[in-house]
Amino acid sequence: MPELPEVETVRKGLAKQLLGGAIENIDLRREGLRFPFPQELKERLEGSVIVSIDRRAKYLLIRMDSGFVWLVHLGMTGKFTLYHPNEKPSEFAKHDHVIVSMKDGTVATYNDPRRFGYMDLIKPDEEWTNRHLARLGCEPLSDDFDTANLCDKLKGKKNPIKIALLDQRIVAGLGNIYVCEILHRAGVSPRRLSSSIAGKNGKSTKMAKKIVDETKQVLREAIEAGGSTISDFATVDGDLGYFSHSFTVYGRDGEDCSKTNCVGIVSKIVQGGRSTFFCSKCQR
Repeated sequence: MPELPEVETVRKGLAKQLLGGAIENIDLRREGLRFPFPQELKERLEGSVIVSIDRRAKYLLIRMDSGFVWLVHLGMTGKFTLYHPNEKPSEFAKHDHVIVSMKDGTVATYNDPRRFGYMDLIKPDEEWTNRHLARLGCEPLSDDFDTANLCDKLKGKKNPIKIALLDQRIVAGLGNIYVCEILHRAGVSPRRLSSSIAGKNGKSTKMAKKIVDETKQVLREAIEAGGSTISDFATVDGDLGYFSHSFTVYGRDGEDCSKTNCVGIVSKIVQGGRSTFFCSKCQR
């Protein structure tokens, strides 16, 4: 599933080409994806000008001059592809479920073979009460995400730290790949209880600071590399994400730990139905 760096990469690509443009036509080639399309989606978006394209957690928020916000979640295999003016294909692909034609001739297609993605239309002034956004935690790259914030959210929690960091109510946008990488760099075991990270009375700890610092660093590096391509992800121009070449543990079970002076072997366990990769020697 595309995580924060991949969604941010898509956001940047869409904004570069579509910002300030007017939507001429939206062709919905099926009734919905994971959920049915909002009834007014086509009506409200056609003729509107895109004033900004933002990201919240793993969601794209495409804002219109009318005040409506087009929310998009890429699901497992969703991706946008941009065709510049005069580059429109003679026919669209089987899984191009949404085709957006701009007045300047640019075309954006949303392709999603597994159809786990979804779209919503948020009315003006209802963004913060929207069912998808209302309960999200703070953005990990924001100043709000610091050791005090993390410890406060982890205080008293008896689940493993790996599971806690995947909880979008604690920190928004992290997924399985990047949490594995963050915990390895921070030297924290994915099995460690969340409450032990928070310390007594939710007081900041060195481990919490390492997790916060490595979260910001890993995400920045991943965005700079264009995200991670494991199987399906590609940018709006069809390029691959190259952060996967920098993985230190994810997908490397049975290999030597990459940390200097560590003699451990990367292991794989299952937590919450997701694969966890870690080194038991240097992650405590």
